[in-house]
Amino acid sequence: MAGGGSLVSFPILVAAGVPSVVASATNTAAQWPGGIAGAWGLRERLPSAKDNLRLLFLPTLFGALLGAWALTLTDAKLFDQLVPGLILVATVILALKPQLSAWCRNLPRAALWAVLVQFLVAVYGGYFGAGMGILMLAVLGLIHPGDLHDANALKNVLGLLINFSAAVLLVVQGLVRWEPALALAIGSVLGGYGAARGSLRINPETLRWVIVGYGVLMGGWFAYQALWAPR
Repeated sequence: MAGGGSLVSFPILVAAGVPSVVASATNTAAQWPGGIAGAWGLRERLPSAKDNLRLLFLPTLFGALLGAWALTLTDAKLFDQLVPGLILVATVILALKPQLSAWCRNLPRAALWAVLVQFLVAVYGGYFGAGMGILMLAVLGLIHPGDLHDANALKNVLGLLINFSAAVLLVVQGLVRWEPALALAIGSVLGGYGAARGSLRINPETLRWVIVGYGVLMGGWFAYQALWAPR
């Protein structure tokens, strides 16, 4: 509903003792069933998205695979150092959601920018993923003529494509831990459908700012662990 679910699920996986690279891969693999549920929850809004889905399908697919491949090559120690920055970037994205969407809508050559930026968002999504839904909504503001719920329906389908294609590669590489992935997948299905339906009736702004505050705390905690905590 607010676009910051991975800011909650990723730290929980790490707190449960899952190594950070495996936690990121597991988190990604667990999200795609929720994408199906979210797309179904807004299914009546999808017909208007067909043309833009065709435009963004290939850059989304290739970007997600590239990001997942980069994750498989990242040393665990380096990833631990990157995590605070990734979390804080996602938190800033969440905090600036309205401004990002407004800025994107004013860019010239909208379709070209949409393809390029969506490719970069998909790379980020395949690598880490927190906040990618917000970035996609900003991208879709460039080209999607419908209202926010129409854009959200298309975002759910593109997010499903990112998480599923990245998950296939990460599973093949043996980076997914199945027990927590199953628990997260069940939650993502319930949350994906429930949030999709609830977003039609509920203003998510309060929840967005709660998750922003949580993201700042988690980013600070991971920065402390990576840079200053005694070994």
